[in-house]
Amino acid sequence: MMAAGLAVVWFASPSSVLAAGSAQEAGNVDQYASLAAALSTGLACIGAGIAVGGSGAAAVGATAEKPESFGRALIFVGLSEGIAIYGLIISFLVLP
Repeated sequence: MMAAGLAVVWFASPSSVLAAGSAQEAGNVDQYASLAAALSTGLACIGAGIAVGGSGAAAVGATAEKPESFGRALIFVGLSEGIAIYGLIISFLVLP
């Protein structure tokens, strides 16, 4: 079932439409820059998800025991979410 869903996404994506364009237009695109942008965003989001999972669970536990620590816990969760934003900024800088 998952393979069928991936096949639909693969064939319905705009890349098949873009591949029908001229070879000269495709020559202007740097594939390594696109790969670098995708990897920087993807890996940063995976890292941010892991960080938010750990710090979010600790923040909920700390807030349950001591409600006045909510602000400090929220700052730690926000800092770990910033990792994804940094990856997105890097991907914008890499792309032409």
